[in-house]
Amino acid sequence: MAKEKLVVEILAAHNLMPKDGEGSSSAFVEVEFEGQRQKTQVKYKDLNPVWNEKLVFNLNDVADLPYRTIEVNVFNEKRSNSSRNFLGKVRVSGTSIAREGDEVNPQLHTLDKRSLFSHVRGEITFKLYLSVKENVKPDSGAGTGTGAGVVVSGGVSKKTKKFQQQSMNDTIQTHQQNGVVHENKNMTHSNPTRKPDSGKSDIKPVVITSIPGPPIPAGNMNVPGGVGGGGQGFGRVGLSEYSVKETNPHLGGGLLNKDKTSSTYDLVEQMQYLYIRVVKGRDIPVAGGGEVVAEVKLGNYRGITKRVNVNNGEWDQVFAFSKDTIQSSMVEIFVKERDKDDVLGRVWFDLNEVPKRVPPDSQLAPQWYRMDDKRGERAKGGEIMVAIWFGTQADEAFSEAWHSKAANVHLDGLGSIQSKVYLSPKLWYLRISVIEAQDVVFGDKGMSVMRYPELNVKVQVGNQVLKTRVAPVLANRSLSNPFWNEDLMFVVAEPFEDYVMLSVEDRVGPGREEVVGRVMLPVSVITRRLDSKEVSSRWYNLDGQMGNPNEVKSVVRFASRVHIRAALEGGYHVLDEATMYSSDVRPTAKQLWKPHIGVLEMGILGASNLMPMKIKEGKGGSTDAYCVAKYGQKWVRTRTVVDSLTPKWNEQYTWEVFDPCTVITIGVFDNSRVDKGPSGGGGTGTRDSRIGKVRIRLSTLESDRVYTHAYPLLMLHPSGMKKMGELHLAVRFSCANMLNMLHMYTMPLLPKMHYVQPLSVIQLDSLRYQALNVVAARLSRAEPSLGREVVEYMLDHDSHMWSMRKSKANFFRLTNVLTWLVFLNRLIENMRNWNTPVYSTMFAFTFIIMVLMPELIIPLILLGFAVIGLWKYRFRPRYPPHMDTRLSYAENIHPDELDEEFDSFPTSRNAEVVRIRYDRLRSVAGRIQTVVGDMATQGERFQALLSWRDPRASFLFVVVCFLAAIGFYLVPIRWVVAVWGLHFLRPPRFRNKLPSSAVNFLKRLPTMADSML
Repeated sequence: MAKEKLVVEILAAHNLMPKDGEGSSSAFVEVEFEGQRQKTQVKYKDLNPVWNEKLVFNLNDVADLPYRTIEVNVFNEKRSNSSRNFLGKVRVSGTSIAREGDEVNPQLHTLDKRSLFSHVRGEITFKLYLSVKENVKPDSGAGTGTGAGVVVSGGVSKKTKKFQQQSMNDTIQTHQQNGVVHENKNMTHSNPTRKPDSGKSDIKPVVITSIPGPPIPAGNMNVPGGVGGGGQGFGRVGLSEYSVKETNPHLGGGLLNKDKTSSTYDLVEQMQYLYIRVVKGRDIPVAGGGEVVAEVKLGNYRGITKRVNVNNGEWDQVFAFSKDTIQSSMVEIFVKERDKDDVLGRVWFDLNEVPKRVPPDSQLAPQWYRMDDKRGERAKGGEIMVAIWFGTQADEAFSEAWHSKAANVHLDGLGSIQSKVYLSPKLWYLRISVIEAQDVVFGDKGMSVMRYPELNVKVQVGNQVLKTRVAPVLANRSLSNPFWNEDLMFVVAEPFEDYVMLSVEDRVGPGREEVVGRVMLPVSVITRRLDSKEVSSRWYNLDGQMGNPNEVKSVVRFASRVHIRAALEGGYHVLDEATMYSSDVRPTAKQLWKPHIGVLEMGILGASNLMPMKIKEGKGGSTDAYCVAKYGQKWVRTRTVVDSLTPKWNEQYTWEVFDPCTVITIGVFDNSRVDKGPSGGGGTGTRDSRIGKVRIRLSTLESDRVYTHAYPLLMLHPSGMKKMGELHLAVRFSCANMLNMLHMYTMPLLPKMHYVQPLSVIQLDSLRYQALNVVAARLSRAEPSLGREVVEYMLDHDSHMWSMRKSKANFFRLTNVLTWLVFLNRLIENMRNWNTPVYSTMFAFTFIIMVLMPELIIPLILLGFAVIGLWKYRFRPRYPPHMDTRLSYAENIHPDELDEEFDSFPTSRNAEVVRIRYDRLRSVAGRIQTVVGDMATQGERFQALLSWRDPRASFLFVVVCFLAAIGFYLVPIRWVVAVWGLHFLRPPRFRNKLPSSAVNFLKRLPTMADSML
């Protein structure tokens, strides 16, 4: 009998630490077991290497295996000096080794540090098992390992290294020249005749940052195209992993399979389903009445209806079985008594005889079918009303049906996996103008004589509370008649159920405020206005009885009063999302809406290479993904695809477009309410995890063109940026009238009231936060609810938080904007230096012509812009722009800056870390302070020309201005400009290297810096 060997099959690694100084690593794995040491090949310039190599070791005694350990080390090979860098290690006990004949599951391990100061990150996936078929390989010098535990340094010959590096560089160069990667493959159906590539792994190493713990078995995660959620082959090297890729799905069933639904569902791939509607039963033989259920069985799938009374019960439930999961040619329907396995009746259907229904055909009418009882007698089994048909996701029953892929979802979680459409509540700005109060009666008359009352008004609407300032002292008003004249803005939603609670308070001490009067006003009775016309103000009596509310009120003959003006502003647009990502800019009042100018259609096809977001018992890493899209007031939520890293939704939605300069946001989330129990969630306090987000600006889309692309889902984690997968979308923006579309570009972006009575930036930020709370509260009351974490992520609630990364990115954005000024300055300097005399001569000649014929200047400039625009039309983007990792400064961000960005507010870090960050911020602010001071200095020097702070300089400037005025009056301006231009463009040999007299004069002027401390 052959002796068993230990096989360590190294599959892949993910998210390794770059150690070669060029942002990458050349990784190989070295495994040590019982004095034997073997290593894999080196994968050059790859942070997500794939090996798929088997390292075989001799075993002395299989019985001692549980007491042995296997040490797996990952190194980076230095090509310069034949040394290596440590990338991480894993130590595995022999108890995790699969025996001969057992199922071998891949194991995912997080790389550990070798010492306290090791800089390590990433994960590695491998298999451990015993085998009698494998043999220990002898030393071949090819880096596959050694047989007797001797390791050849380097592992690969120099000639082999050179050939591999050259072939890799050629491949990378080819991919970079191609630009956008075209995936000419069907996104939903794999080709059964295609053989798998032996150089790629069928295991995807993953990162689960939120769940620390033991190794994670990767299970059967069949992910084509390598690992790490990214790209095709070497395409993930560089930026292609994070770029938008064009896809070629079979939309509408393809050209050969189009049917009536292609006109309405032409942006998704058709998915065939078997629909079974179980309506009701009659004459069911149940002794003594009771409750019955119907069970639909198709192969290994079973769907059970709700419990109903046998006498007058109706189920009226629809079951949907995906056609690609049908395992039988017959479907059976059983009727059983509650909590019993005895069959009361049975009916079956041959799937070959099931009709096909295509909307807009009417629904198939259900029919009565006589059932067989448990003895097979048809006369005593009762009857059941059933309708059965084949259809697609375009069927009306699709959204409410029970799906076979959700068979393992517990009953409480079924409601959270259905696709739904939500509408944001209609939001209004509520303006409360607190003008004045009369005859305020203070709570303590003795104290009111001895001190000055500090009166302010507090207004509360729902959870929103605002206060006015303390009433100022006015000579013509008494202390009991305070005056404020201050506007307070709130956000309210229809239907108006809140009250405005207005209370006049007197601050009697630090942190102590005494209510001296209160009035409550229903929001529903407040006047609505659509323009800037003043709304009439009203006086309201203050209720001064702040004690027992049950006290009988006497007839009011004298009462304090407050003068307020309240209005619901319908002319504003209530901003509930970031201004730069706004999806709707219409005013609140529907009377002010204009007709829509186009239609946006989106097919949410699916996702690929998603990261596992949770651990399920017996299944390893898994994801229950759903997609949310938001545009205007309409939110859509796709159904949840359970236990899939490559979910296929194929759902199509439509929005009316009122402004082309808006953005649609699509987010992907992991449903935490599918599983029941503490490990899988399902409770009321669970939060859906974010997977990624995509934004598409409608103005970047061509009219009536279908865009089919795969968008990378990028997330910034505390450990760095990660690609969580790819989202496949089909988008089409249709425009009915191009003239109306072009006319929109000349209209104001926001409604008229934003410019007639503008709100401050601080007000808009505060109101946006309140609007977000209102929208989140309303959508959380829907069924299935849209969690607050989903709404906050879709509306970018934390976009205003401080981030060093964003500050650097915005600085570089500003630098890029000013690049054309730098280019123009360099061009003029080249002309001045006469590096190319021919071009400098032509430039001077053109300048003279422009001076002598100034009427040509503006036409030539505009013509130049037109020619440049036509030239760049050839290089216009062919796909919508997406999140740029380099522009976002997310690739090479410092770990401490990233930790600061994810820090809570207020901070939760220790004092030493906060001190370091504060000192760093002070240094950055110091440089900004110096730049601002220099800019102020230059401006103050110009002001000093006529301020006479330096009498001699001001006298000289006045005399020069007087003489220049006479000279410009006598000499035509064009000759002055021509002489100045020729003087400016004179060759360097006729120029002095010292600054000009005007610059010297300006730098000698005094500034206000002399007066600063």
